This record gives sequence, C-alpha cells and structure tokens, in this order.
Amino acid sequence: MEFIIITIFLIGYLLITLEHPLKIDKAAPALLLGVLTWAVFALSGSGSEHYHHVIHELEHHIPEIVNILFFLLGAMTIVELIDIHDGFHLITSKIETRNKRKLLWIVSILSFFLSATLDNLTTAIVMASLLRKLITDDKLSRLYFASMVVIAANAGGAWSPIGDVTTTMLWIGECISVTNIILKLIIPSLVCMLVPLAIMSTYFKGDFSPMEVKTEFKTTPFERMLILCCGVGGLIFVPIFKTVTHLPPFMGMFLSLGFLWALSEILHNRKTYAERKQFSPLKALTKVDMASILFFFGILAGVGCLSSIGTLGYVATFLNDTLGNMDVIVMVIGVLSSIVDNVPLVAASMKMYSLEQYPMDSKLWVFLAYCAGTGGSMLIIGSAAGVAIMGIEKIEFFWYLKKIAWLALIGYIAGAATYLLMYPLMG
Repeated sequence: MEFIIITIFLIGYLLITLEHPLKIDKAAPALLLGVLTWAVFALSGSGSEHYHHVIHELEHHIPEIVNILFFLLGAMTIVELIDIHDGFHLITSKIETRNKRKLLWIVSILSFFLSATLDNLTTAIVMASLLRKLITDDKLSRLYFASMVVIAANAGGAWSPIGDVTTTMLWIGECISVTNIILKLIIPSLVCMLVPLAIMSTYFKGDFSPMEVKTEFKTTPFERMLILCCGVGGLIFVPIFKTVTHLPPFMGMFLSLGFLWALSEILHNRKTYAERKQFSPLKALTKVDMASILFFFGILAGVGCLSSIGTLGYVATFLNDTLGNMDVIVMVIGVLSSIVDNVPLVAASMKMYSLEQYPMDSKLWVFLAYCAGTGGSMLIIGSAAGVAIMGIEKIEFFWYLKKIAWLALIGYIAGAATYLLMYPLMG
C-alpha cells in the first residue's frame, strides 16, 4: 500500500515539474495525486476500524489545508481588487531614473519589500508588468532584471509571515511567530538579495530609452490611493488580528476583504451599472488564480497522506541518520526546493518534525523559512515567482541555469551563513 501511494505521489509530482513541455496545468496532476493517494489509503484495508482510521486522519489534515486555501483566496482577491483600480501604478509611477544600474537597484529593493507586504508571486507579476513598461528596447537586459526580481521577491517573502506560501504555512501551523521571523530573518534575507544584486549591477552601464507615461485611467487619483492604502493596510492588519484574537489568519484576511469589498461598493455606488461592474470585487474574483489554489490543495492533501502512512517519519529518520546536522538538513531542503516545489517540502518538514520536539520559533523552523523561501531562486521553476516570470518573459530554463543560478546560489549561501553567524547573538 505504501509503495503504491508513494509511486502515485512521485508520478504526479513528475507531471507537475513537466507542466510546460506537457502543456498540462500543474493543478490537474496535483488534484489527481492528492485524491488518489487517499483513495488507495482508504481501499488498502477493510472493516469499520480501518475506515474510521482513514476518516480520522483526513479530518486531522483538513483544517490545516482549509486555513491555507482560504487565506490565499482572500489575499489574492484583495490584490486583484487593488490592481483593477490601478492602485499599483501609484508605486510604479515614482520610478523616474533611466540609469540601468540605479534602475536595477530600485526594482530589486522595491521587489524585496513589496514581496514582504503582498507575496512573492503577486510581486513578481506586478514587477514583470512594470519592467515591460520601463524596458521596451532591450530584451536581454529585461531578462536579467526579471531574474533579479525572482531572487529579490523570494528573499523578501522569506522574512514575512504573508510574503511566501511556505512562511505562511509555518506561521499558520504555529511553528513561527510574526515578530520573531521578521527580526531574525530580515538581515539574512537582505544579504541573500544584496550579494547577487551587487554582482549583477556590474553587468550594466548607461541608460535606457525614455519611458512612455500612462495618462489614461479608469479611476480617479483619490480612488487609486484609497484602495491601495486600504488594501495594503488590510494585508498588514492580518498578523495583528491573529495576535490579538488568536483566531486563524484567514479570518483576519476575510475581515480585511469584507471591509475592502464594502468600501469599493460604496466608492462606486453612484456610477452606472457598467462602470460599477469594472471595479466590482466579483470581477476581482474572476481574476484570482484558482488553479494555484487547487494546486495547493492537491499537494497538501498528498503530503498529508504521506504523513498519515508514516512515510515522512521514515524520511526524517533517514536524513537524521545520514546527515546528522540539522542545519545541513535544512540547507539541503532549501536546495531541493529549487528542483521541486517548496510547498510540499515545507509541508513534509512540518509533518516530519513535531512542535513537541521543536517548539515555536525554534532554530529549525526559522532557518527552514529562510532556506525554503530563498532556495527556489536557484532554478527558474523552483518558485511560484520564478514560474510566473518564466511565463511572462519566456525565460528559457537553461539560460537561467547558466546565467542566474550561480548568483542565486551565492546569495543563498551568504544569507544562510549570515543567519547561522547571527543565531548565537540572537539566542
């Protein structure tokens, strides 16, 4: 039974990594592996005792999965609502320099902090759209800029509880706290970005051509500013809500979404139906990437099944016996996250190591947040931000491997070394 379940999971995961050549969205194999693993588990025995055991195990994992999916749904809807109001233009319009090196630093630093506030996937999409407006006459330079966005967005997402799905998973699973993850990882994450940024900036000199300025908007300056501030404020409010109420984070996210939803309806209530429809939260919902949410369900369900049959416990024992040092194990997990998605790796790690053994804010969880969040930058398919940039800019896998992977690796090691050196001082 265990062999069949593991085989289904591995085959499904192989199909996920081959999403682009097969032209099959990764959500499809993820859903198949997520459900089929549990189906085989249910059919592997007989009698009411086995049936109740499977149901009990599934019900044990469902709340955790639902928490993450609802959180993502709320966050994505808020971001899309800001976007349809042209709110992000208020950020991008402040960039005036045409100097290549200065622009690279501005774009990277903006990606770093924007990712911590929103998330790395959203930031990658927003910045890719910005780069297409900033750099229109130099495709090769834009590829380097876009690749640096991947590194910066992943680094920025690692130190924020809402900046990366894996960090969010650790936060929701009460493995890390908001204050601790920010204080302990912001400097290592910054180093992870600055090292490759400093090297890449030596590639460029001179200026880009002048940029065309957008002058036509569907919204007023007041509407853009109001929705942007309230939307970003709502996202920042979520960790505060959880700290005060101790309710699941998705409750705070839905509270912020409800407020922004009502605000947008009031803001446009005197306009015609056709005008209101352009800015409706219902339109924002249609733009939400539901395939990604279904993908996360399939992966988390499959990992949950592997945990229930004991496979992850065996893996933890193997890593401990083979590598021994927990810091090395976590760094290996980070490197693996560039090959396979970091979501199942972190989900598996959370099942392999218990909170009884490693309490909240232990070195294991904080270091895992850094390594899993930034390790995916080493390959273009290793993170959601990378996959998004790959699709938008048509970056070739082997071009990124040759030109960018070594920069991401240097940054990853530099940031990890910074954290390990800081740890004795931070306690």
